[in-house]
Parts: sequence; structure tokens; C-alpha cells
Amino acid sequence: MNIGDLVDRSAISLRVSAANKRQALAVISEIAARNFGLDVGEVLDALTERELAGSTGVGHGVAAPHARIEGLQRMRTVFVRLEHPVEFDAVDDQPVDLLFALFAPKDAGAEHLRALARVSRLLRQASVRERLRQARTADAIHAILVQESEAARPSAA
Repeated sequence: MNIGDLVDRSAISLRVSAANKRQALAVISEIAARNFGLDVGEVLDALTERELAGSTGVGHGVAAPHARIEGLQRMRTVFVRLEHPVEFDAVDDQPVDLLFALFAPKDAGAEHLRALARVSRLLRQASVRERLRQARTADAIHAILVQESEAARPSAA
């Protein structure tokens, strides 16, 4: 599974304004609802419930909110870059400006966790984070995510 395959250009949003973590999650929920035919309230509730179990702020200005969603047929993602970082209770106590949200079907198994691990590994790379922060368009973000996730793929021997 390639992270680039999960990323829809239409679910990438740059220059997003949010005053706090809740507003950032609300923006992600709206994008997911609009692009994937979901109920915005259900998506926000699922993300909020997951955050109550522990912050998805993974450090270095990155968060990977995720949830299992009833009615979703396959894994989907939303990428948001905030104009100004917000407090997110991240593991390093740094505010977050890059959010890569992962949504899985309610009955998704380990594939959901493997995708989350790949996203986390990808966004731990300082060069990737910097390129995502400098990109000017959704197409550029998409290209970075596809290129980096393909480069991280183990080659067949």
C-alpha cells in the first residue's frame, strides 16, 4: 500500500486558518465530509473521540489525526497546512501546522495501522516536512507525498 494512492488532490488544503486544535479538526472534518460523502458531525465526533484517548501530535509540527468511519468504503486521507501553528498537545509540546488525517472503514483491520505507521515515518523526515511547508499548490503537495511514499517502498528483489 502506497500512501500516495490514498491522497486525493481535492482533499489537500493549504493556507488554512484555525485558532486551535478543535477548529483544525473541524476543518479536516469539513474537507472529509465534502470529498468522501460523509457526515461532518460524525467525522468531527470520531476525530475528537480519538484525540481524547491521546493526542495525535507526533512532533516537529506534525499531527496525524485518524478515525474509523462508518460508511467509508476504503482508506482516505486529508492533508491540511495551517497558516499559523496551533497547540495540539504534541509529544514534543510544539505547535502543529501540518496535519495528515487518515480515515479508515469501521471494519478496517491492521491495514489502517500500517498506513498510520507509514505516514508517521514519512513525516518524521525533516526534508519532507520542509518541502510540504514550502509547496505552493495542492498538486505540489500531492507530488511530494506520492514521490516520497514511492521512494520509501521496499524494492522487489
